[in-house]
Amino acid sequence: MALKNQPLSGNDLARFSGPNTFMRLPCSNELQKLDVAVMGVPMDIGTSWRSGTRFGPKQVRAESAMIRPYNLQTGAAPFDSLQVADIGDLAINTFSLTDSLRIIAESYDTILEYDAVPMAIGGDHSITLPILRAIAKRHGPVALVHVDAHADVNEEMFGEKETHGTVFRRAYDEGLIQPSKVYQVGLRGTGYSAEDFTEAQGWGFQQFLASEFWGRDLSQLGAEIRRDIGDVPTYITYDIDSLDPAYAPGTGTPEIGGLTTPQAMQLIRALKGLNVIGCDLVEVSPPYDTSGNTALTGANILYELLCILPGVAYR
Repeated sequence: MALKNQPLSGNDLARFSGPNTFMRLPCSNELQKLDVAVMGVPMDIGTSWRSGTRFGPKQVRAESAMIRPYNLQTGAAPFDSLQVADIGDLAINTFSLTDSLRIIAESYDTILEYDAVPMAIGGDHSITLPILRAIAKRHGPVALVHVDAHADVNEEMFGEKETHGTVFRRAYDEGLIQPSKVYQVGLRGTGYSAEDFTEAQGWGFQQFLASEFWGRDLSQLGAEIRRDIGDVPTYITYDIDSLDPAYAPGTGTPEIGGLTTPQAMQLIRALKGLNVIGCDLVEVSPPYDTSGNTALTGANILYELLCILPGVAYR
């Protein structure tokens, strides 16, 4: 069996040096040789409040240098069985949201010609719509696990139908997702009307408010979602603002009363066994995160997602 790429060890080269790739993995564009392709989508022109997520991929990669290859708590050893590499950033058009969404969709069309599972580092949440468009071409409508403070089901924002707050209405309208297998976890905050969340429930979305889980373990919820989805191809999109700003202040639209980092890990680990065909981590905004803690948390969430992908070895 061919040797798999390994993160560069902190015992071989100090963690504050070396390549600025995810977990200091090799950088590669040989998609035909990869099981997992990590990429950055450095964009914030789809956001409505605080900008800065264009710097998310760079900072998440920088903080990921702290993560070691083996998950001591779960036994997952993803780099023993999966060939993982960082394929760099997508070349979005920083002056045009419409063109950037086109570039993302076309880039994913190319990536999905191969068998590599794409893992995206955002960027604001508008990146998920073109990703789902490309994925639906290959897999058909998918199940969706969406962890977020916001449902992102607005009809429009300032007259625009493609923004970070309209992603999942467009995905529903375009038939990219299976409505009865959409799970939105961590919703909270204030709204413009009572229908801000409930309209999507009428489409079939299953929604779980953060307040329902204050002080509770999310392992059972994750297990229930896993059982309900079964073997349907599943996309996971994780907005860092699902976490309480005490844990992740560096984001564009923070909402108090959110999930904790242990809950984030419980939920993801309980999803092991799903047929995950892609995932993303979005809305890390380093300018609002002077300690780097939000990006560090985002990097660890990506690692936890990597650890539940199909084919991961366990020790």
